[in-house]
Amino acid sequence: MSENVLAPDEMNLDAAAHAARLSDERPADVVELLNQHAPTFAAKVLEHFSPERAVDVLDQSGLDNAPEIIEALPRDRAVSLLTGMSGDRAADILRQLEKSKSTDLLAQFDAETRTTLQRLLAYPEGSAGSIMTTEFVSVPSTWTIAEVLHHIRMVERTRETVYSIYVLDPLKRTLLHAVPLRRLLSGDPHAKILSVAPARRRPITVAPLADRMDAARLISKYDLLAVPVVDGAGRVLGIVTVDDVIDAIVQESTEDVQKFGGVAALDEPYLRIGFLQMIQKRAGWLCVLFLSEMLTASAMQNFEAELQKAIVLTLFIPLIMSSGGNSGSQATSLLIRALALRELSLRDWWRVALREVPTGVALGAILGVIGIVRIAVWQSIGLYNYGQHWVLLAVTVAAALVGIVTFGSLAGSMLPFILQRLGFDPASASAPFVATLVDVTGLVIYFEVAALILTGTLL
Repeated sequence: MSENVLAPDEMNLDAAAHAARLSDERPADVVELLNQHAPTFAAKVLEHFSPERAVDVLDQSGLDNAPEIIEALPRDRAVSLLTGMSGDRAADILRQLEKSKSTDLLAQFDAETRTTLQRLLAYPEGSAGSIMTTEFVSVPSTWTIAEVLHHIRMVERTRETVYSIYVLDPLKRTLLHAVPLRRLLSGDPHAKILSVAPARRRPITVAPLADRMDAARLISKYDLLAVPVVDGAGRVLGIVTVDDVIDAIVQESTEDVQKFGGVAALDEPYLRIGFLQMIQKRAGWLCVLFLSEMLTASAMQNFEAELQKAIVLTLFIPLIMSSGGNSGSQATSLLIRALALRELSLRDWWRVALREVPTGVALGAILGVIGIVRIAVWQSIGLYNYGQHWVLLAVTVAAALVGIVTFGSLAGSMLPFILQRLGFDPASASAPFVATLVDVTGLVIYFEVAALILTGTLL
């Protein structure tokens, strides 16, 4: 039953029934079901959960419209649940609220929680600091293993993870070691914790202002469950856990895929994007691409005389344009991914160029041979008559394909470098944009090659 046909009392009864049915479900499954309802109804369901149960659900990153759900809850209930949530998740929800509403909520927290959240909110979105959690286990290096294990038992319920224990200098509070829990369990209870610390191995750390994908790369490279975030003095500010990294990778990949398709990144799931917002996200790129394609018409107008003399040339324009655009899109997608994974840096542009030019020539030659065979077969079996100079026409198409595919490969591979050098996201080099750029240039190459080869015959 949809929310908009329920009276308040009926909605409460329906929400209570939903809450009862979901009482034994896993939090992730509850989230999946709540995503099918409006935020106000989801808030009503959460009100019927115990505080611990509601916190477990809100802590799930897959919950759509979490900020709207928090807004729909009574103020004291919202503050209570946000206080019980992991700091990074609560900060993420507050960051998505209007400034006035988040400020109003922050004023309701106790001093310690408010300070923690304000510190997390101070880091720019997309940084390692913005996704770190402050709920980790840290102990001074003077403690014994028995003392550490006792401390873990006392604080375990308030920590996001205890897979690693961070050993600090007792005076400077700087990070000395990260000790895996399994080492701790196998050590002598009376020995100091440093006795089970990895020998001569400095802990892997990340700066708070580093990009969140840097943290993801460290976790992937060194097979970590979490990476500590440290300031310039070496003090631990928080940790980025593997689940935070997975969420960040999914979000980043989604944005890149959308940008590569010529769409501004969507802030919400597809079915929850409003009509006007969807138009806004897509119209901008479409207008830019449409205006760019006008250059294609201009290029064809400049060769109007040649087209009138040899109408047969128009038959291969779609073939020429699509081949160049496809080769450019291939190169762009490969380079965007390589740059994102840090397999390449800006200084490698010349190496990429030297690789893409011969690659483009080879790919263009393959397509050119296919084009020649196609024209020859159609001419020989009588499917189409290209005229007495069909051999020259086939050579023209083949030569043009070599030039256009080579240019497309080079342009498509260089565009991400140019965008990154200018400070833009390389993913902005969308496939439609690259295809449009190569279309215009491809027509010029095609007609110039035709003029060179067919002058005195068809032209």
